[in-house]
Amino acid sequence: MPAPLPETNPDEQPITISRRLDDLARDAQGTAVTLDWIMAQLHERAFGLFLLVLALPCCIPFLYGIPQIVALPLVFVSAQILMGRKMPWLPGRLGARQVPAASLQKLADRAGPWLRRIEAVSRPRLAALTRRPLDQIVGVALVVFSASILVPLPGTNTVPGIAVVIVAMGLLQRDGILVILGTILGTAWIATLLIAGATLASLLKGWLGL
Repeated sequence: MPAPLPETNPDEQPITISRRLDDLARDAQGTAVTLDWIMAQLHERAFGLFLLVLALPCCIPFLYGIPQIVALPLVFVSAQILMGRKMPWLPGRLGARQVPAASLQKLADRAGPWLRRIEAVSRPRLAALTRRPLDQIVGVALVVFSASILVPLPGTNTVPGIAVVIVAMGLLQRDGILVILGTILGTAWIATLLIAGATLASLLKGWLGL
């Protein structure tokens, strides 16, 4: 039987998510790293951590550049949770997208305190929501939230990005409460977009006399 991985060894302190993000930024070589490189560093927790790394830049209001790099891969990885894949995969062009190493370090520095707060209050609860088949239903919500990040309007990436981060933390921490909270936040955002879009369309029809 193979030896247990360090994170799963009951005699050792588990590596926290915030620590793993710090390690990822520290290990980045050169001026930029690819999404394939990031995914290769995450090992057995690749799905949850990769979702987290992709979604964190989207939480920063009015940040341009990185959210546009990671939004499509975020949709792609979310769809793989829906399909029940065990490990994430990116096609060549998406995997070759680069993230500046300095931006990865800034992300770890800014997100670390918030991740540690979530880690302090989270614990395994309603863990069935983080495992098959229920996590595939969560995958549907993640696809929708991730797709809304692609809406080309200022500030539209922030709320769905936060929703995906909360769900990803729930999946990593086996905390179904976090999954529910993130899903509620993302669903409320999608509903707001739909209502705003319908209202705008109605106003335009009125102005144009249609």
